[in-house]
Amino acid sequence: MPANKKYLTTSPWHKTTKLVAGIIGGYVIAALLHMILVLFLPYPKEVLITSIFSLFIIWSALMIVPFLFKNGYKVLVLYTLVIVILYLVYHFGSQQKPLVL
Repeated sequence: MPANKKYLTTSPWHKTTKLVAGIIGGYVIAALLHMILVLFLPYPKEVLITSIFSLFIIWSALMIVPFLFKNGYKVLVLYTLVIVILYLVYHFGSQQKPLVL
């Protein structure tokens, strides 16, 4: 049974922005989260090793989130703001506590 046409996204730009936000933005957010965890948790080597598995799980979840929104541009702006905030936390955290493995 095909999907109801009124619930599908018709604009190719919204589809593209959702796809880009899901794949690229989701990966960058997941990677930044793990980089922040490496900075602030007591065992950075163990966190870095387990991040290989948990990064894929978080990335998969963050790839689904953009398709829950009606407007693709709002998701792109939201993911960009989250990326900027996480990067600032990482940047200032690495200045206060430089990582030496």
